[in-house]
Amino acid sequence: MKIAIGNDHAAVEMKNDLIAYLTEKGHEVTNFGTDTNDSCDYPDYAKKVCDAVNAKEADFGILCCGTGAGMCIAANKIKGIRAMLCDNTTTAHLVKEHNNCNVITLGARVTGILAAHEIVDAYMGAEFMGGNHERRINKFMAFEAE
Repeated sequence: MKIAIGNDHAAVEMKNDLIAYLTEKGHEVTNFGTDTNDSCDYPDYAKKVCDAVNAKEADFGILCCGTGAGMCIAANKIKGIRAMLCDNTTTAHLVKEHNNCNVITLGARVTGILAAHEIVDAYMGAEFMGGNHERRINKFMAFEAE
């Protein structure tokens, strides 16, 4: 899989760990995040990852910040993106199955590294179910056109 990953200053360690973890599993990971702990603006990195996902340069995106909330809000402002903050494996699995989310967000200050591995694995192990879920997604994606 091709994965776009981005982060702000609060999540450099988590991002680097996830890149190593996913690369070791054979995935191609593109780093759109900062590599320093110098304060920066997370929306800039959310935009880069989401643009790569929308351009089909990545199968999905992972965004990491302090809580994951800011990245989630920023990502969901970008047309074509369905992002969700995932703090457990059940949510990660269901946002793919039911919502066909193409970006997940993680909070480095609230989620441990091993939990982050499990969350990413749960998301990647799920498949979109379609059916009634697709009808619902089409409805909320139509909001972008209003």
